[in-house]
Amino acid sequence: MKVEIYNAIMQRQKMSRRRMLKGAASVGAMATLGGLSTGVSMRPALAADGNLRAEILKIPGVGMGSPTDADWQKVGELCLGPTKERVAEGEFAGVELTFMGLNNQNLHNFLFRGFLKPWEAYTGAKINWIDLAQADYNARLQQSIATETVDFDIIEMGAPFEGDTAGRGLLDEMPDWVKEQIEAEDLVGYLQPPVGTWDGKTYRVTIDGDCHTFAYRKDYFGEGAIGGPDVPDTWQKVDQVTKDLVGKEDPLTGLSAHGYLDPLKGWGGFGMYFILNRATAYAKHPDDPAWLFDPDTMKPRVNNPGFVQAIQDVMDLIATEGAYPADQINADPGTTAFQQFLAGTGSMLMWWGDVGSMARTSDTSVVGDVAGFAINPASERRYNPATGEWEEERNEAPQMAYIGWGVYVTNRVSGDEKKRKAAWSAAAHLGGKDISLWMSAYPSGFQPYRNSHFQYEEWEAAGYDRAYVEDYLGSNLDSYNHPNAAIEPRIPGIFQYYSVAEDELAKGFAGQYGSAQETADAIAAAWEKITDQIGRESQITLYKASLGM
Repeated sequence: MKVEIYNAIMQRQKMSRRRMLKGAASVGAMATLGGLSTGVSMRPALAADGNLRAEILKIPGVGMGSPTDADWQKVGELCLGPTKERVAEGEFAGVELTFMGLNNQNLHNFLFRGFLKPWEAYTGAKINWIDLAQADYNARLQQSIATETVDFDIIEMGAPFEGDTAGRGLLDEMPDWVKEQIEAEDLVGYLQPPVGTWDGKTYRVTIDGDCHTFAYRKDYFGEGAIGGPDVPDTWQKVDQVTKDLVGKEDPLTGLSAHGYLDPLKGWGGFGMYFILNRATAYAKHPDDPAWLFDPDTMKPRVNNPGFVQAIQDVMDLIATEGAYPADQINADPGTTAFQQFLAGTGSMLMWWGDVGSMARTSDTSVVGDVAGFAINPASERRYNPATGEWEEERNEAPQMAYIGWGVYVTNRVSGDEKKRKAAWSAAAHLGGKDISLWMSAYPSGFQPYRNSHFQYEEWEAAGYDRAYVEDYLGSNLDSYNHPNAAIEPRIPGIFQYYSVAEDELAKGFAGQYGSAQETADAIAAAWEKITDQIGRESQITLYKASLGM
């Protein structure tokens, strides 16, 4: 969305899961005290901190409609305390910074603008914005790297790009005071180092967790419901229910009922995550941390029988008339989440965890009262790459898709200490512990990612009901802590692999290849070329390191 449209909108606007959550609540409560033990960070006392968190969660209030720019600014102002402890008023006068990030669905950069307006007013710095659609993000970043024309001081970026940026020396190392301000020890385990680091140096202010979770409509399932008595918990059941719903009527809208919503159109590489949801259940074996490539050779696994089955599933649904909404071939993941599922079309979706907060706090949602959540569906069987055989064993493998957004500072500021401190101060403000809770509870583009986010009493006080919070937060926590979680590698070129895979998948879904196997073979051949271009031996080394091998 263009900035002038944004401005116009702003003018118009005014173990068991529950036991695990309870344990996390205790951990989070203890973590709240963490800043006091350093002797450096003068965090408010626990009671005051709790009051601040309760206060911001009432802005604007669950069920009160989508937050506006005024709300974002108010939250940003209330969360300025840690900045004021480290920065004098007006200290960054004359500093101009350029921030590159997303403008998807009126989220991401739109919120950052609001959160940082009070920061700009207090510090005296000025921020200029580069707004990108998700489908354009990878191409814009890679062009800047390839042509050595990095024109941004701060970037919103996912951990998979750390190989392309930190690995090329393009980022500025995080100062110690930033680690203290953002209370990095509060991050959930899988987001702790080595995520956010390269060669032992830290570069990332985490602002998101990222895993794909299963969202479904409760009104489709139960005794007498059109989808059957039970919520599907395997991909085999998901696909069967999707076929069985053809010709039935949606209980909420009265329109055609639909089952699972596969995005069939590419999304700048990000669409690859959605076929991977199916593939991890089939092909991520519990005895092997690798799943995209063979760790010793970088030979792609994307054309093994597990991945081929995932592609075949989608092709079977494409061939089932009425299984998908009309023109699904042109539906990207943004469409499936925001224009379909939240708007009342379809009954099942895999997406990032923030669909849970969006369902209850966004004006675009009509499914908040009937939305339920779980981890990635399992498969009734799994493929073992070590033996080359299928095993008749149930397999769960939640996908940690994208490892979360972070805020990074580039080396453009490294030689100017005033500008460098300003850039890191802005990043730390966006990654603060309290502001992150608000972003997890309201539409932002981000999902819970700190231990302290799983204190569900705070969510209840904000207006969420207890059962919904346990379901929504539990699906995230169960995914983060799953022993067979599929964590993608932070290797150079990962989105080159994903983007070309999207291109080949689109051809396969359009019938340009003769089979799912032929489609998968085309992806594998393209991946081999990318690996050879980047350097196979270096990729093997980095891939193994990313898997902890």
